Amino acid sequence: MASLVQEDGSDDVMVVLTCIDRNEQDDFSPNQDEDAMISTVDVYNWNFPSILKHRTIKVKAQRNRQTYDFYNPDLEILVQWNQPTFLSLLASLFGSPVDVTSESFLSLFEGALYFGMETIISKCMMWLTKAISVNGVPLLQLNDLLSIWEFGSELVNNYLPELCTTYIAKNFIWAMSCSSFVDVPYDLLLSSTKHPNLTVDSEMQLCDALLIWISANKGQYTEDCYINLLKQIRISLLPLWFAFGKKTYESLSMCCNESYSGVITLLKQPFTPRMNALQDNELLNLRIRLTELTQRVDISCCTQMNPAILLLSVLPFSLNLEPQLRIKFEKSLINHESINAFPWTKWSNLTFEAVHEIDISNCPMLPLKVAIDIISYSFPSLRKLKAANHLSFKTLDVMQLVKKCPLLCDIDLTVDVSPVIPTQVSILSSFLPAIIPRSFSIHWHSNHSNITKLILEGRNDIEDFDLRAISNICVSISYISLRGCTSVSDVGISSLISKCLKLNSIVACDTSFGQNSILALCSSNASYDHHPSVKHSGRNIPHGCNLQMLHIGGCKGINLSCFSKLMSQAYMLKNLCLRDTEVVDDVLFNFLGSSLEVLDVSNTKVSSAVLAHVIGRNPGLKCLKTRGCNNLLHKETKNLFFEVCKLEEISVGWGFSYFSLQNLKPSLSSLKEIEVGLGASLGQEGLKWLPGISPSLESVVLYFQVISDDIIINMLESLKHLKSFSLCHCLGEISSLGFKVRMPNLRKIRLERVAPWMNNVDLVNLTHNCANLIELSLLGCPLLNSESQKIISSGWPGLISIHLEECGEVTKNGVVSLFDCFALEDILLRHNGSGIQKGFIHEAVTKLPMLRKISLDICDAKDRDKDFDIPEVDNRHFLSHVKIARCKSHTHRCIFDPQHVRASTVSIHRETLVLVWDSKHLTTTLVKERV
Repeated sequence: MASLVQEDGSDDVMVVLTCIDRNEQDDFSPNQDEDAMISTVDVYNWNFPSILKHRTIKVKAQRNRQTYDFYNPDLEILVQWNQPTFLSLLASLFGSPVDVTSESFLSLFEGALYFGMETIISKCMMWLTKAISVNGVPLLQLNDLLSIWEFGSELVNNYLPELCTTYIAKNFIWAMSCSSFVDVPYDLLLSSTKHPNLTVDSEMQLCDALLIWISANKGQYTEDCYINLLKQIRISLLPLWFAFGKKTYESLSMCCNESYSGVITLLKQPFTPRMNALQDNELLNLRIRLTELTQRVDISCCTQMNPAILLLSVLPFSLNLEPQLRIKFEKSLINHESINAFPWTKWSNLTFEAVHEIDISNCPMLPLKVAIDIISYSFPSLRKLKAANHLSFKTLDVMQLVKKCPLLCDIDLTVDVSPVIPTQVSILSSFLPAIIPRSFSIHWHSNHSNITKLILEGRNDIEDFDLRAISNICVSISYISLRGCTSVSDVGISSLISKCLKLNSIVACDTSFGQNSILALCSSNASYDHHPSVKHSGRNIPHGCNLQMLHIGGCKGINLSCFSKLMSQAYMLKNLCLRDTEVVDDVLFNFLGSSLEVLDVSNTKVSSAVLAHVIGRNPGLKCLKTRGCNNLLHKETKNLFFEVCKLEEISVGWGFSYFSLQNLKPSLSSLKEIEVGLGASLGQEGLKWLPGISPSLESVVLYFQVISDDIIINMLESLKHLKSFSLCHCLGEISSLGFKVRMPNLRKIRLERVAPWMNNVDLVNLTHNCANLIELSLLGCPLLNSESQKIISSGWPGLISIHLEECGEVTKNGVVSLFDCFALEDILLRHNGSGIQKGFIHEAVTKLPMLRKISLDICDAKDRDKDFDIPEVDNRHFLSHVKIARCKSHTHRCIFDPQHVRASTVSIHRETLVLVWDSKHLTTTLVKERV
């Protein structure tokens, strides 16, 4: 081994070092023509790219700067090493700096170890330590890290493996996104998942990563290795649909059956803390992973998440508490009001400053108000809160939320939009309990909030009073979604627009948005003109000039003349939805913007001429929806789409043909979603070429198209990224052969009036070929029977939505096996056999903790009285909507009984009884339509 170390007092003798690559053969004989001769005297002038072009490099070095372990220093010394590394090390001895990077670390470190260069070793380790401690974008590439780990594992008493393990644990989200993640050695991956600093957004993220690794390394390790790896997953923190959907994975199923039982136990006894059980090692599987690097926490759809588990997760100890603290902790778990009395200040490390986003959507056992008390203490830097489907939350709580989390700027409080939209259905009668009028006002004494984005979608309990309160404190708001908020008026919305001067994105589909709101957008408010955030050249600028997003689909109170004026001002619009409105050509001809990315004019009266006008001015359009536009004609749309750049989503109908598809071909190469509706005629040739034109498609929806088994097979085999596939009322010769294609990525399938041949054998095959479905919708499959329930529940245990209509005798013997789909959120069972038990709704909400929506038909009721029990408000669990339809032959005028849905003897047309719960009350509505 040569020693490249500095030595003083030696004779000034020149030594020639002949360097060849370490991979050269032993019998290498230098060729003079290929030599490069350099000297350490002019080391700063070395041109590495030029020098490294030569096969042999000869270096004249001064011996007084180095010592060598060779018998005769006057001989020419042959050095067989990586040439760039050797030259870098040699140059460093003569004062040239060494650049340590992800790519060069290992070669420099290995060379420094071999040649005994302690200075370089120290510099490398300093760089590696710094790289591991850096938060944010990793300085090390995963491939390089794996090489470092493998090299360190071969050394005795070396700290490199531990550093690498720490690095992957802290940057696991980055590591799993790298293509070389599947190359991570088993020992390194296992130690990383056991590391206390393992940082992930959610257990689902970790589980997905490990399953991908196992799939790529199948057969290279024993089954015990895979099980040991999967045991690191905290199964109890997985979303219910994900956990039960993965039961088909043998390795995962073997290591988590006990955890499934634990989940069910928690659901049955959610707030009964047993301190001796909490001290058990199994407690670890209930704690959310939180580290000093955690930025995002996602516990959405975690059914068993409750205040006890959330509080437990932020505590840094194993509950070896003093007696007094133990009592306070137990009170906090049992009585939510005692959360505020918990001794937070006793510990200084209960906060996680890096957390800026948390998702607690669809957690039925976690009261939002209580969760916010814990979140406000533990995540003081929180900026984004997503809490969908928490019905108990009230507007007054929003005020408290922004007070407790002052940095919060993005709030999502979405709930399911009510099926009863007054502009879409004919209301026969409606009943809701008397509400005590509000006689109080909110006095807000603190500074205005930092809220810039607020989503209140579907909240029927939001009224004008609430909007006024929101506009008073959310003065910086720029985005608001009121979609489906049917209790707010046009005046209320217009008042919000007038007060919130920075508002540039409005989602108000299916609301009362109308004349007053449009005038507010067109007006130039005096205070707005002098607002410091508004820059203009001394003239009045209407509010609409800054508008970037406007969604008013389904709004019927629009004055077209005023709206045309708004369109002439809204030249900055990027996202426009006008579906199901009375908009006509003149309105859009006034739109002169050129930044539009999304345009939805579905079910409107617009023509090809105005679409050509808009599309021609907006070449950056990414999403175009024209389905249901009857005024679009084939001959006029032939050259309509030439100007479109790169579409990612398209919905078409009348006027769209095979020739349109050909014209759009260059624009559809990046298409991810396509919907082809009534009036479109792609033909079999167009559908045949679609996968080749748009290979990245993730969603395909076809209505009234002529298809065949060959077309279906071609699509399912070619579209590797397909996640959602729908065939509705399509024509042609279709059989089970078309669905005998493996589709592991498919998550949603909808077959309406296209599979009358489907029997239980076909259903079994479908469960094998589409093993990862979470949404299933079948309409018109008369050969299915009660055994189909068991096939569905065993083949797709992770389903969150199931719609079965006119499917033979599936419910003739009642509903039993479907309850094994434990994660169901949405059930529709209509015309599948008169066997559904009277207490079905109560049984369903009891056994299915995530269930929010139920749709039934009186025809399927088993009992002679033909009715279904409706649960009391306090016993509805997570339920928000119930729809019970009546057909003409079985329809009887509804009698509003709070305990039952009963019938009289008067026959009428079809109708639907709709029950909707919100944070205030239950609203019972009878509508003429079937919804």
